[in-house]
Amino acid sequence: MTLFREINSLLFGLFLLVMTSLVYFQFTQTRDFMEQQMESDLNNTITSLGLMLKPHIETGDMVTAETLVNVIFEGGFYRKVTLKWLENDKEQVWENPVVIKGVPKWFTDLDFFEKQTKQSMITSGWLQLATLEVESHPALGYRGLWQVMNDTIMILSLLFIISIIILRIRLNRILKPLHNIAVQARAIAERKFGQDIALPNTAELKDVVVAMNSMSGQLKQVFSTLDSEVDALKKDKLLDNVSGLPNRQYLSAQTHNWLNEPGYGGLILAQFDWLEDIHSKYGYQGRDEIIKVLSNRMKAELPEIADSIIARIANTEFAFLITKGERHQIEKYLQTLIRIINQEITKAGCIPNTNFALGVSQRIDNMQPSDLMSQSDNALQLARRESKISHWIDVEQPQKYNRAQWRSKLEDSISNNDFVFQWQPVLNMTTQEIIQHEIYCRLNIDGKVASAAEFMPFIELLSLGSELDRCLIENIEKQNVLKLTQQPVAINLTHDSLQNAEFAIWLKKFLLKSNDVQRMHFEMPESALINAFEQCNEVAEAIKSAGGKVGVDQCGRQIGTLDYLQKLQPHYIKLDQSFSYYQKTNQSNELCRALINVAKGLDIKVVITGIEDQAQLENFSSLRPDGYQGYISPPEELS
Repeated sequence: MTLFREINSLLFGLFLLVMTSLVYFQFTQTRDFMEQQMESDLNNTITSLGLMLKPHIETGDMVTAETLVNVIFEGGFYRKVTLKWLENDKEQVWENPVVIKGVPKWFTDLDFFEKQTKQSMITSGWLQLATLEVESHPALGYRGLWQVMNDTIMILSLLFIISIIILRIRLNRILKPLHNIAVQARAIAERKFGQDIALPNTAELKDVVVAMNSMSGQLKQVFSTLDSEVDALKKDKLLDNVSGLPNRQYLSAQTHNWLNEPGYGGLILAQFDWLEDIHSKYGYQGRDEIIKVLSNRMKAELPEIADSIIARIANTEFAFLITKGERHQIEKYLQTLIRIINQEITKAGCIPNTNFALGVSQRIDNMQPSDLMSQSDNALQLARRESKISHWIDVEQPQKYNRAQWRSKLEDSISNNDFVFQWQPVLNMTTQEIIQHEIYCRLNIDGKVASAAEFMPFIELLSLGSELDRCLIENIEKQNVLKLTQQPVAINLTHDSLQNAEFAIWLKKFLLKSNDVQRMHFEMPESALINAFEQCNEVAEAIKSAGGKVGVDQCGRQIGTLDYLQKLQPHYIKLDQSFSYYQKTNQSNELCRALINVAKGLDIKVVITGIEDQAQLENFSSLRPDGYQGYISPPEELS
């Protein structure tokens, strides 16, 4: 029971006790008063009636005597009058029924008043003439008692209702700070830190509110400091200090990730020799200032053409990893890049289209990072030798289908539910028990099983992600995949689904009908959360409200703050494979440790991904993540 209800119940009980006592005392006093009134009236009546009857009884005038009794009796204040002449034992009885107007019968049946009877002897000297007996009618008592109690109860009830309303309003105001404290405490338990609670007027509550606000502010500062530490470490280890662009280490890790995942795009390597001329004319400060301006322009304009990672990998060398771009997009990207470079060369007082070269290569299937880098570097060297601005090494790659054919075949496979599933276990770091299975989807196209690496680039390119996810989730339930394991199953959601408002509505309805929603985990890529947090959060709320759980995939891949973790409150995160790459290349694990600390501070479980062997796993054990995943435990066919 809440404190408000306890106080309300206590005051309600006390008020009810006081009311009951008042009603009881009013009742007993009124009843005693009415009894005394009826008794006094009865005494007066029998005395006066006896005196009036005496002369007529002495003379034997019975008619006049009966007339006098009738006059008294017809007033209705007496229930029974008995007159008995002793001379001849004649007895005359007058009697009224007990019917009381305006008073409920149940009230009169309670017999609050005892029968009151008075008897008098009419004498003449020593001679006894007659006996007179009068019994009072209880109507006067019941009527008076009923009216007094009715008025009393109505007035007290009205006062009671008014008092309860005033009490409730006042208690709400008095206890509002306690309610706010409870809300704040729950928010802190969920690692959410909102605005400080307003200080109440009550001195005792003010101290509690001040303490709560102080605790909330300190915890918020702790998590903010951890987030800032991660951000600072990212900038220190993964960014170039001069340009503010990612460095070679970051580019290498992201190239490795990109080639291990479904995708399409290319790599442009650039050599800006004109920056050396700037250095010789204006010194390193002048050169660095131009690099900053050039970098800011490239970051502002190039990603609008295609998703890309722009990195400075040496003093005058830059790299442009286009992670989502068809050939025509890469061509436009290249043209825009050349335009930006020439404009900055002209502003610096140099000759445009000189002293720089660009080498371009495009991603093909089964490509290794070294292959992609070598092709782009070869193209760059050819451009320099031939004194060209750019050179493109176009590796022939036979395409199975054109875009229209891909759309047709993908739509057919999705609508026909031609899904083939694999899953990969996520293992507990200490017990090695399976804590989750991550579902991988393949499609049956033209009688052959196509891997995600083959068709996912076209799913994204053709905006079929929402349709794919819907059918995928429905098929997981239809094929009873969840019945094959006792552990939860993780399902990756595409960018297209996360940015689709209708998908969030559909998913919530679907999950509310599902019997195994508690074992469904849905993973969102970090890039989607950073670029479209509101839409992703809407999907996350739909999942949580239905009983499912939310995870973040590729966490830590993007260079930037992790404040989305505090806002989203996912149940777990999967660190990006680049952290495994850094460990593999003997890079520092400070960044990984800081990121894990942020997650642990928010009560979010952490899974390391990209683990390939036992030695790599042991390198992460000191960081105490909750689980791990990778080709150390490869994907398995669903049986």
